[in-house]
Amino acid sequence: MNQTLSIGERIAWYRRRRGLSQEVLAGLVGRTADWLSKIENNRIDLDRLSTIKALADALDVQLADLLAEPSLLEWTRDTHGPTVIVLRDVLMDYRNMSALLPASPTGAVDPDLVRLRQEVSTAWTAYQNGSYAHATKLIPALVGHAQAAVGFFEGDDLLQAKSLLALTYQSAAMVLTKLGEVDLAWLAADRGLAAAQESGEPVVIGSLFRSVSHCLLANGRFQAARQLTHDAADYLEHGLETSSPTHLSVYGTLFLVGAMAAAQDGDRSSANDFLLRADVAAQRLGRDANHLWTAFGPTNVAIHRVATALELGDAQLASTLGPRVDTTGLPTERRVRHAMELARAQSALNRTDEALTLLLEAEQLAPEQVRYHRIPRQLVMGWIRHQRGRPSTALDSFARRLHLVH
Repeated sequence: MNQTLSIGERIAWYRRRRGLSQEVLAGLVGRTADWLSKIENNRIDLDRLSTIKALADALDVQLADLLAEPSLLEWTRDTHGPTVIVLRDVLMDYRNMSALLPASPTGAVDPDLVRLRQEVSTAWTAYQNGSYAHATKLIPALVGHAQAAVGFFEGDDLLQAKSLLALTYQSAAMVLTKLGEVDLAWLAADRGLAAAQESGEPVVIGSLFRSVSHCLLANGRFQAARQLTHDAADYLEHGLETSSPTHLSVYGTLFLVGAMAAAQDGDRSSANDFLLRADVAAQRLGRDANHLWTAFGPTNVAIHRVATALELGDAQLASTLGPRVDTTGLPTERRVRHAMELARAQSALNRTDEALTLLLEAEQLAPEQVRYHRIPRQLVMGWIRHQRGRPSTALDSFARRLHLVH
């Protein structure tokens, strides 16, 4: 379907395909036909995932079908050529499904755990910098190197190799989720969790639980993601009193994912409870850090307070809290995501100019992250449709970079 259709227009298209009237579909989600008519005609902006998910369920389509994801992963200066398709080939290589089958040829000679750990860090850094094309280009070869290490080493070195393979798959799952490739992301997270369990390393297992939760969120399975948060936290609580900063960071980050799951499911009480537990972990950690690429600490908790407020419909609260959060010490991905959430809050309060400025500043930091995320696309599409007369030069140029107009 055309990438430039709004969510409302997509709802109308699928509703007609299902042969449903506006009265029937509105009734299925507990709304009025007048409300649905305004949604379909872009007179009301629809950005709460809980409502979008309810409509997707009623239409028997996936959440991503209404969110207009993914968009084409464009080539960059340092990543010209195949990207996602190569990663898909690696993840769907049947030889990686069983130890009974011959291993895939990797071209790697004498695997080196130090070098492999550096390569894993490079891929994660690309992701946290919002350089999705670069990360997607790096990960396929990295999967091969990690698998070769698993087949080469024994004993403790083998367990380390399996941990690194798990984190490699996790980096793939995180990037693919951002690109809207939710099925591939689930496959990567599943493979990563299996490798993590074989490593026997609780922190790595907990880290992979986080990626599985993100995949559940991307598929609109909010209640399952919320339950996984409880289960994974229970698993990591063993030895928490004497845990390392990395263990504490992974543990705390689980609650941030759980808070988003609860908020997207409309459960304010659970969202606040998860945020409180995350804040306790952050205070114990004592400062912002990036252990195992979690970007966890008091600031990330504050970012999620803003994001959950928006999911729960509290745009005024998000607009009040958001500017108070200083994200300068966090990885680019976190800084840009917070800017997008704050832009969403400003737009909900009809402060379009301020919201556009935030998005343009975020684009300067991480153009790919802004280009592929649903928030900027939905905001810009709504502004253009509500615009009287020609859009400003800045808005028109931004919309063209997002490929929303031609």
